[in-house]
Amino acid sequence: MLQVSGTVFIPRSELRYRATRSGGPGGQHVNTSATRVELTFDVAGSPNLSEPERARVREKLAGRIDGDGVLRLTADESRSQHQNKEAVTERFRELLRAALHVPRARKPTRPPRAARELRLQAKKHRSAVKRARGPVSLDE
Repeated sequence: MLQVSGTVFIPRSELRYRATRSGGPGGQHVNTSATRVELTFDVAGSPNLSEPERARVREKLAGRIDGDGVLRLTADESRSQHQNKEAVTERFRELLRAALHVPRARKPTRPPRAARELRLQAKKHRSAVKRARGPVSLDE
């Protein structure tokens, strides 16, 4: 079981791994070994996510989920297939944890009385400065 958050657990049997050849430089090693790991997770068909959780994941990770409701992640940082598998699994856990996080509702507050008075004083001062820049009457 993969613990995503305090209440969400995903069995490793729901995660599908596939190893492919990694691109980029590396010479003969890259050309012959399948070290890149691709993880797929069926968000739409997972029985371990409740409907509100599934909707939240779909909304937050919309750019990463394909039309069938499958989330795909890849890792090819290491030359080791095992290290790449661990890296992509940890990335999946963090991504799902962030998507399932419900932010606290903001409690609206009012500015304190001193701050309101300070703002009004600043406005009066600014008004006086601008008024002093105007035309001067000779009657006074």
